[in-house]
Amino acid sequence: MYKEDENTLIFINNKEKIDLNSFLKDKGLSGRMISKALRGGKIKIDSNVCKGKDTVQRGEKVCFMMEEEDSDMTPQKMELHILFEDLDILVLDKKPFILVHPTPNHPEGTLSNGVAYYFIEKGLKRKVRIINRLDRDTSGVIVFAKNPYGHQQLAGQMEKGSIEKKYLAVVHGIVDSDSGAIELPLGKHEDGIRQTVRKDGSKALTKYRVIERMQDSTLLELELITGRTHQIRVHLSHIDHPIMGDNLYSELEAPIDRQALHAHSLAFYTPRSGECVNIKAEIPEDMKELINILKISKK
Repeated sequence: MYKEDENTLIFINNKEKIDLNSFLKDKGLSGRMISKALRGGKIKIDSNVCKGKDTVQRGEKVCFMMEEEDSDMTPQKMELHILFEDLDILVLDKKPFILVHPTPNHPEGTLSNGVAYYFIEKGLKRKVRIINRLDRDTSGVIVFAKNPYGHQQLAGQMEKGSIEKKYLAVVHGIVDSDSGAIELPLGKHEDGIRQTVRKDGSKALTKYRVIERMQDSTLLELELITGRTHQIRVHLSHIDHPIMGDNLYSELEAPIDRQALHAHSLAFYTPRSGECVNIKAEIPEDMKELINILKISKK
């Protein structure tokens, strides 16, 4: 008998008789995943391999096996700070100054290389799937899927806007309003590197709340409603409160050697149980030091 693990999903039908395809779609599996698994003989009702037009009786158990995959990443051993893990999801606290994914100029030494090694250590034959991306110099909560099901479920939540993403940022200047929203469309800057506010851009919405006002600076909590490239950085720069240390969107000097932006928390529903979890990453030391400096300066 099969046991539920990272490669195997087990569902029990507690309702009336239903066709297999509808049953699995109700459990959140896509038609593409179902078709692929049927072709590979990877779906069973109790111990019988399914052909595609099967029905699931009340009380029957459906076993859905996900195929093993070759890694698409060079595995490299590195220290990972794990905040949360279940059969489908791996949540890490990303340190600043590390890329999330390899690029032509930096093919190795990224967080994805470290996750690939971690999967091998765990005996998982899986590709590396990133749910939310962070810039090289942004720290905080980042999520990887451990299998196609986890990726599909979290990507679906991301698309529906049901994942709550909150950041902390130290910005130049005193933000007067205690809370507010910045809704400005974003698109490519003519330099091909930066993003900018433009009328023909994609819809972008950032909510903010003042946590503390310091010496010519403000600590903000920001909620990312949409997820455009550099959204928080561009929005704050556009309202004349650029993030301290953000050399791409500000020319102002700051006592920190990267943008003071931290992915503080991420709330989502776990794929199998549907439990809502809110994962938080402690603010890193360099931002703590920056805040302390600004507090002292205010006195």
